[in-house]
Amino acid sequence: VQLQASGGGLAQGGGSLRLSCAASGFTFDDGAIAWFRQTPGKEREGISSIIRRRIMPSEDSTYYADSVKGRFTMSSDIMKKTVYLQMNSLKPEDTAVYYCAADDRFAVYGSNWAKHWAYDYWGQGTEVTVSS
Repeated sequence: VQLQASGGGLAQGGGSLRLSCAASGFTFDDGAIAWFRQTPGKEREGISSIIRRRIMPSEDSTYYADSVKGRFTMSSDIMKKTVYLQMNSLKPEDTAVYYCAADDRFAVYGSNWAKHWAYDYWGQGTEVTVSS
């Protein structure tokens, strides 16, 4: 699995950005793919995750951190093998390096989707800066 994140940049507070993560070698119907972010000196924070699992217990869910709920939307385009993170109503505290991550070992569930250690594959980060 290889992940390539893009779309970061500079935005004004209240503005929008859309991040993309191209995922090659990943089976979207059976796995978890997520967005994390990190600022210097802080642990990587889970932002959103899409979990799809056909084996029992089956799942098709999207999770969000409370800090972004209602402002960020994660989606996937299976044909393009790409996931997106639409970020609206951006705040200066959203400034961070954003990473996409994936798991294909069925290790990610609703109880641990935001834990960085649950994911095996990571893309390079894309930097987002939000000015006030």
